[in-house]
Amino acid sequence: MSTANPTPSTPLSAADLLELASTDVSTPLPAAALRAALSSPPFVALPDTFNARDLGLVPGSPIRPGLAFRSGGFLQGLSPAGSAALAALGVRRIFDLRSVGEHARAPDPVVDGVEGVWVRPGEQDAVVSLDEFVEGHGERGFVNMYLNVLKVYAGGIRRLLEAVRDGRGEEPFLFHCTAGRDRTGVVAGLLLTLAGASRETVALDFILSRIGTEPAREQLLAFALHGSRAASVETPGFHNMLSLRISCWEAFVKAVETEYGGFEGYVTKTLGFSEEDLAKIRDNLVLKN
Repeated sequence: MSTANPTPSTPLSAADLLELASTDVSTPLPAAALRAALSSPPFVALPDTFNARDLGLVPGSPIRPGLAFRSGGFLQGLSPAGSAALAALGVRRIFDLRSVGEHARAPDPVVDGVEGVWVRPGEQDAVVSLDEFVEGHGERGFVNMYLNVLKVYAGGIRRLLEAVRDGRGEEPFLFHCTAGRDRTGVVAGLLLTLAGASRETVALDFILSRIGTEPAREQLLAFALHGSRAASVETPGFHNMLSLRISCWEAFVKAVETEYGGFEGYVTKTLGFSEEDLAKIRDNLVLKN
């Protein structure tokens, strides 16, 4: 799977990307529009995966371009072209945010010069309750699913933030789960928020996964059906679970504020970082004068 496409003459604007990302998930994205989007920042060409982008190139992002990359999983291993692309991006560490079962079934590829980091999460593969996604746009389901990410994957998130804090802000890294959408989206939102991004910028990055996952539509549909134990795509709540809407992200952010006092509170009170650590993480993420 590759996002490599010719670069458009004019990169798409945030408004153009947002409009395309708002397309209902049941409707395949037009091929020409998809090609234009995937060849426009913040998306980057990374063979063998999908939904790959540079957090520093999200419109409005304060993160230094070329530092923090996110993607989906490496569905079929890593080809020589994929290894070359990682080297070209300068990636030195790959943080795997997948469950025990996912990691065992498809371990990350071994890449020369790249450290693979996977911290065993707090539980086995979780089963999503579709009942929680039925009401409204599924806000309650997303809130509970994403709060669970902060709890279950706390060890992996801590390791990633430690790497940024400990003088490794100069070393590009990539983090991913299977779809590069939910667990990866939570961590991307955390990093952008810690770096000082606006809520609009964080929400835009979140919803861009609607575009980035399109090349893996069939694989991810099968993954979602299996993970949710839905009988079919018509099962109540399933459509909402597949959809990405800013209202769902905003509901999650509000829940983080209620439970932790915001992402900074999560990092300090739950992950155990100090205020000094938090300042170092921010300094290592943002553009330097």
